[in-house]
Amino acid sequence: MPADIPGFLYAGAVAAGGIFGYYRAGSVPSLAAGLLFGGALAYGAYEVSRNPSNYSVQLATSSILAGIMGYRFYNSGKLMPAGVVCLLSMAMIARIAGRATGLTGPRTT
Repeated sequence: MPADIPGFLYAGAVAAGGIFGYYRAGSVPSLAAGLLFGGALAYGAYEVSRNPSNYSVQLATSSILAGIMGYRFYNSGKLMPAGVVCLLSMAMIARIAGRATGLTGPRTT
């Protein structure tokens, strides 16, 4: 099975966002959360690469991140970073749901 490239890119974007938040504002919580969620998402992408039906870690982490960042976006109204991360998280949830239900992905006939 090929590597889950979109999953690894999403994990890298989340981790890079935490690092960038620390660099710009000195925010240690941003760094910690970015690395924690980015690491969990990278592990989830690794698991999906090994077995496409093992998406639970990636789905759970994306759902938690979508909820947290969606709440932050709702309260602040700022598109960056909360709105963007929420949208990316919801896109990953939709991707996982599509693959889990068989609506997307390789066809086997």
